[in-house]
Amino acid sequence: MKTRTLGRDGPTVSALGLGCMGMSQSYGNRVDDASAIGVIHHALERGVTLLDTSDMYGPHTNEVLVGKAIAGRRDAVFLATKFGFVFEPGASRPSGVSGRPEYVRASLDASLRRLGTDHIDLYYQHRVDPAVPIEDTVGEMARAVEAGKVRYLGLSEAAPSTLRRAHATHPITALQTEYSLWSRDPEDNDVLATVRELGIGFVAYSPLGRGFLTGAIRTPEDFDEDDNRRNHPRFQGENFTANLALVEKVRAIAADKGVTPGQLALAWVLAQGDDLVPIPGTKRIPYLDENLDTLEIVLDRSELAAIAAVFPQGAASGQRYPQGGMAQLHR
Repeated sequence: MKTRTLGRDGPTVSALGLGCMGMSQSYGNRVDDASAIGVIHHALERGVTLLDTSDMYGPHTNEVLVGKAIAGRRDAVFLATKFGFVFEPGASRPSGVSGRPEYVRASLDASLRRLGTDHIDLYYQHRVDPAVPIEDTVGEMARAVEAGKVRYLGLSEAAPSTLRRAHATHPITALQTEYSLWSRDPEDNDVLATVRELGIGFVAYSPLGRGFLTGAIRTPEDFDEDDNRRNHPRFQGENFTANLALVEKVRAIAADKGVTPGQLALAWVLAQGDDLVPIPGTKRIPYLDENLDTLEIVLDRSELAAIAAVFPQGAASGQRYPQGGMAQLHR
């Protein structure tokens, strides 16, 4: 397994991680726990070390699932989870976010119990709470490092100014944000430049455009009724049609190279810098293998130029989240 380093002085992890969210929520057609655990075990056997989850996924059930999967294999895993979304008892959707120190403490202890471990390797604030100074939140996260409950700290979807303040409070090892051919905000909002300046690692979630860039999604009816993508602007109406046309162009380049559209899209992310670690998610071993085989694909300058010509920055139609989700980004 090829490896990459998270940040200038951070830990070494597999060059591709595994996002576990879809095993428990969001994308419909969920698999049973035994099948999901089989996927995680297969990933570990192929050398994947970075597993990504969150207390939000399920909510809570994905951490329980991952905890079962890594039992007896903890030493082979670089375990990342997140906190920040608040759920009322019995609720399936969050009521808001919290970065209050007491919420950090309670969330961490709950995640440790669900995961069945005494420490988390990388602990992210899932979304920044604008009502709480980031210094207070990260200060409490830093106390968890001092206590040995957490090894490294991260933020997700944070603005450059927030990153700087957080990093000044305690070294931030990784920023996680969406990044793919059709989600290239980090290139023009200074996020990518800031993490590189500060020596913070960049973890790219949804590097396959929530599955759209694989070419497997042909119509909105391909989604299950409970698939959250039905509510995302990029998967609706004229946006869907326009984005599908972009994917067809990617498909043509992939066919010329003898790879799948998803592999081409993932190889593009990997080619953007050795400091990027994508975490594509999947519920199926064949798709996991397809993603991991991408590590052997090299895109030359002419191929990267061809991709840029058919899928330039800003080409995707529609926002990447519904309006409520967009309001929680880049705080």
